[in-house]
Amino acid sequence: MTRLVVIGAQWGDEGKGKIVDFLARKAEVVVRYQGGNNAGHTVEAGGNTYKLHLIPSGILYPDTLCIVGNGTVIDPKVILQEIDDLNKRGINTSNLRISDRSHTIMPYHVKIDEIEEDRKGEANIGTTRRGIGPCYMDKMERIGIRVCDLLEPGIFREKLTTNLEMKNAVLEKIYGQQPMDMEKIYTEYCEYAKRLKPYVADTTVLLHNAVKADKKILFEGAQGTLLDNDLGTYPFVTSSHPVSGGVCIGAGIGPTHISHVTGVVKAYITRVGKGPFPTELLDDIGSLIREKGNEYGTTTGRPRRCGWLDATVLKYAARINGLGSIAVTKLDVLGGLKKLKICIGYEHQGRIIEEFPASLAVLEKCKPIYEEMDGWEEDISGVKEYRLLPANAKRYLERIEEVSGAEISMVSVGPARDQTIVVKERL
Repeated sequence: MTRLVVIGAQWGDEGKGKIVDFLARKAEVVVRYQGGNNAGHTVEAGGNTYKLHLIPSGILYPDTLCIVGNGTVIDPKVILQEIDDLNKRGINTSNLRISDRSHTIMPYHVKIDEIEEDRKGEANIGTTRRGIGPCYMDKMERIGIRVCDLLEPGIFREKLTTNLEMKNAVLEKIYGQQPMDMEKIYTEYCEYAKRLKPYVADTTVLLHNAVKADKKILFEGAQGTLLDNDLGTYPFVTSSHPVSGGVCIGAGIGPTHISHVTGVVKAYITRVGKGPFPTELLDDIGSLIREKGNEYGTTTGRPRRCGWLDATVLKYAARINGLGSIAVTKLDVLGGLKKLKICIGYEHQGRIIEEFPASLAVLEKCKPIYEEMDGWEEDISGVKEYRLLPANAKRYLERIEEVSGAEISMVSVGPARDQTIVVKERL
């Protein structure tokens, strides 16, 4: 596929980083199109583990152009730390480009995020407290500071002065906090701007030229479908659009230039933070999956909530993203379980629901309807070919194809690059 979109088909944490890294072998451009350092991709390559938060997974390939698109929000301190860490480990970051239209996370965004989460107490959303939401709020309010503004000291000072007057008033009069120092922030961010300048570009032009040259482009999303601001389990969502439709706006590319969309699906399902979770396992099996699958957040280290695969979620994700294929990850984690379950629908107040509901009040009261399948005892982490998988593992995968309506292109049986089974070569 010339221009491939890879999205998360659940609540995020599906293993997109590994799949993108695997596909990036043949990609010439890899693009991150939304979110900020509230997400993370863990990639294992050459015996090393890399935890990436803003920089696209393709950075591990020296000849791949890596773009952080205009739909992202950039914490300059964080991305510079990430660049420094990669450079110290021998990874060349000279092929990284950051959109001049992306918005900048400021210290007051982080402060307000922290205060609001604390203020809400038990009713909090469960954000990563990285300032992502407040930054997107300023973007929508048309008062945000973009990367291009950061590179113009006069414009940056003017915008920062105006914003900080308002933010300090909020901090002092509403939250009872000390005001933030204008000159300190200005000086700090001007230094960041100097270091970021070589990486900044009009990435829409870079992408346009790549399309014209018929280059292989890979678009990677952060988070997952059910965290989409419009289509997810609102309000327990992120502030951007992880779905495939978000690619066009977040990368600055027309929909006619997208060839294929593949969804990454964990062989079970997890979510971080609050919100309804019909198939959540609060028993020993849930704990076993969490420990065996190392289900702890890349960015925050928070333990993930674990549950059986939910086909209702998967059908929804396939429909709204236009999935042409799926990549199933962490199949090895389920090895050793005698019985596996797939949720094929919900029961709500005596009636069957086959489509994922918008109302959280309804979702909270939904009881999963399970289909039970036999598991497998074999360790599949060393399997290299689909045909060599245990019969019950293949039956499980075939059922996932049936319920999603999308064919499986890849199966991951471990975190390393070589623990990836290619089922359909065409991707």
